[in-house]
Amino acid sequence: MKRRYVTVDVFTDQVFGGNPLAVVLDADGLSTRQMQAIAVEFNYSETSFVLPPKDARHTAWVRIFTPSSEIPFAGHPNVGTAFVLSSLMARRKGGAPEQFDFEEEAGLVPVSLIRENDAVIGAELLAPEPLSRRGYITPDSAAACLSLSAEDVRTDNNAPQVLSIGLPFLVVELASRNALGRIVPSRAGYDKALPADGARSVYAYTRAAADEDADIYARAFSPRLSEDPATGSATAAAAALLAEIAKSAESELRFRFVQGVEMGRPSLLVARVRKTTADAVKVHVGGRCVKVMEGSFNLPEL
Repeated sequence: MKRRYVTVDVFTDQVFGGNPLAVVLDADGLSTRQMQAIAVEFNYSETSFVLPPKDARHTAWVRIFTPSSEIPFAGHPNVGTAFVLSSLMARRKGGAPEQFDFEEEAGLVPVSLIRENDAVIGAELLAPEPLSRRGYITPDSAAACLSLSAEDVRTDNNAPQVLSIGLPFLVVELASRNALGRIVPSRAGYDKALPADGARSVYAYTRAAADEDADIYARAFSPRLSEDPATGSATAAAAALLAEIAKSAESELRFRFVQGVEMGRPSLLVARVRKTTADAVKVHVGGRCVKVMEGSFNLPEL
């Protein structure tokens, strides 16, 4: 049986920018082993597989694989999968709905389409879980993961800690853009500090100057020490944290995150957080997408 696929670049409006994603359609009947092998073949940070929903009220059951394992939730696969499905539905009578509801291991993930001049240009997800703050690690250990010194790690706002809105990350605030640019992920540092409270990846960020278009600059690194051009799930968790510690009376805060610059795949992720007096209640992250390739393959028995 032929399996269709589409690749898209997520969190960008330029081909070969943002974070590439492979979306495998017609995935019903594929085994977990086959999905993992396909993800290894694409070798993107994530590959998503679209299956019929378990509940007919929902859009699809979406499974997400890195080249190493299946994960319960991720940001750019949800945004990119919604964009791909909307493109396919646009060819049919009635077109695409305003919102998709994806069943995932982390829970139900609502994804709304972003339109411009009646055309779908991207999507925005609602995180499946509220922000959870897990364990802390020392500035020395966090710095060692990134081949930096403890002085490069900022702790006056929040110490390095594991955060999650569906997928845990070690989130580290750095003191400067210079420190962010000097990051080299360290195998020895990772092996000493991670995994920690479910986190296997590190997300480092620093605040932009007041006169810049961005609010936050960030970089993220996987357990394989590979860099991710745009990390929606970690961005959402960091945005929730920033909203909680912000001295603002506003009920909704917005943040523009720039990522992927150092690796030549600039990405823009826009997060908005609805909050009460102290807690982040709903966390959204979204951005633009660009279709890159489509095709099909015949999968041998594994």
